[in-house]
Amino acid sequence: MLSQTLRALTRDGLVTRTAYPQVPPRVEYALTPLGHSLHEAVNGLVHWVRDNQNSIARNRDEFDQTAATCTATPPPGIATP
Repeated sequence: MLSQTLRALTRDGLVTRTAYPQVPPRVEYALTPLGHSLHEAVNGLVHWVRDNQNSIARNRDEFDQTAATCTATPPPGIATP
């Protein structure tokens, strides 16, 4: 699975593959400029998640508690089919 992923990343131009003709065989992968630009974008998303994960967890807990106490009846003034 790893080799398939690395092959796809190489095909997309995100990494370069350098094979060295030695025993045992050695291969190195490195990010291309395109790969570095993707890294920057994903890294920004990772930082956002880290900065906001407590708020997200708190919101989920509040939502789940509210949903558990609600019934299937609509609020007053809402017609049911």
